[in-house]
Amino acid sequence: MKILLINHYAGAPKYGMEFRPYYLSREWVRQGHQVLILAASHSHVRSQQPGPGGETLDGIAYCWYGTPAYQGNGFGRLRNIASFLRQVGKDADILAREFQPDVVIASSTYPMDIWVARKIARLAQAQLVYEVHDLWPLSPIELSGMSRWHPFAMLCQKAENDAYRDADAVVSMLPKVHEHMAAHGLDLKKLHIVPNGITLDEWDGTPPALTDPALVQHLQAQRAAGRVVVGYAGSMGLPNALDVLLDAAAQLRSSPADGGAALSFVLVGGGHECERLKARVQAEGLDSVAFFPAIPKAQIPALLAQFDIAYIGWQRTPIYRFGIAPNKLMDYMMAERAVLHSVEAGNDPVAEAGCGLTVPPEDSVAVAQGLRRLAALSADERAEMGRRGRAFVLAHHTYPVLARRFLQALDA
Repeated sequence: MKILLINHYAGAPKYGMEFRPYYLSREWVRQGHQVLILAASHSHVRSQQPGPGGETLDGIAYCWYGTPAYQGNGFGRLRNIASFLRQVGKDADILAREFQPDVVIASSTYPMDIWVARKIARLAQAQLVYEVHDLWPLSPIELSGMSRWHPFAMLCQKAENDAYRDADAVVSMLPKVHEHMAAHGLDLKKLHIVPNGITLDEWDGTPPALTDPALVQHLQAQRAAGRVVVGYAGSMGLPNALDVLLDAAAQLRSSPADGGAALSFVLVGGGHECERLKARVQAEGLDSVAFFPAIPKAQIPALLAQFDIAYIGWQRTPIYRFGIAPNKLMDYMMAERAVLHSVEAGNDPVAEAGCGLTVPPEDSVAVAQGLRRLAALSADERAEMGRRGRAFVLAHHTYPVLARRFLQALDA
C-alpha cells in the first residue's frame, strides 16, 4: 500500500520526538509498503529542526513544510498550526494525484488535520484513518483550564466530531476512550486500540555509551557513595509532576530510605519547567537533586541502566480516566528498572506488569514512602521487578506488533 501519514510533530532519531510516526512507518516500509510523512519544519518537541523540503530517512519519505518558529502554547503555536494545515490543504490535489495514497492517516496531536486528510482521501479515493494521541479539546480543557467555549476549544470539538463521523477507522493509543468517543458520534466498530511501544533494535546489543562527561561523573560518584539512584528521563513540563518528586526529595533529605540508604535524584531532559525546577532546587538547597540536559535517544538505554528506581508522575486530573500511553514508561520497563508510578488513571501498565509500585498522584508523602519501600528492597528484588516489566513490553508493546495491529484496523 501507499500510506500518507500527516503528523505535524513527526520526528526521527536525528531530530527528536515525536518518534511513533517514524517507528510505525519504518515497520510498514519493512513490510513492503510505501510511506510519505507530512510534518512541520518547526515543532516544540524536537531537539533539532529540519529544513523545509523533502528527505528520505530509513526508507521513509518526509515532506517538511516550512512553518514559523514559536515558543510556548500561545498565538505563535496557533500560527504554526495554521501555516502547516494551510499548506497541506493547498497541496491536496498534488498529493492525491502524484502520491496516490491508499490510506491517509490524520495523526497530529490536535484534531484539525482531519480536514486536510479527509480532502486528500476523498480526492484519492483512499481510506481515512484518524489516530488519537490525546483527546482534544478535552485535554487542554481539563489540563490547562481552557473554557470549553473558547474559540480554539470549539474548533477542536468540531474537528473531533468530524473525525469520528468521517473516518473509516479510528486508532487510539488511549485504551479507555470508548464512552467518550461514542458520546461524540463514533460508531465503536471503527475503534481500534494500538498503544505506544518500543523498537527492539534500540535495545539489542551494547547501547551507545553516555557522552556527557558531567552526567557520567555524577552517576559514578553516586554509585561510589553507595546511594540509591532515583532517575527521571524525559520532558519537564507541568503534566510530569516533577514538583511532587522534589517535595519527596525534601522529605527524604531529613528521613532517608528504610535501612539507612541515601537517595540521589538525577533528572535528565529539558522542557518548559526545567529552569524553574532548577531554581527551586537551588533555592531550597536540595543537594540530593541534580539536573542534566537531554541526551540523544540512542543513549537512553545506557542512562537508564544507571538508575536503581525510575520515576514517572502525573497530575491528578479526570482526563486520565481514558487511559495513559507514555513512551518513557516503555523505556523504563525495557531497561528493567523498578518503577515508582504516581498516577490515577484508567489503566496502569506498572501494576499490570508487576514491575514496581503505584502511588496516588500529587501526593509527595506517598511518593516518598514508595521510594523508601523500593530503596529498601535488595538489588535482586528490584531486578526481578525489572524483568517482569521487560517481559510485559516484549509481549504487548513492540513496534513490529503494533504496526501489524494498526494495519489490521484497516482490514477490519
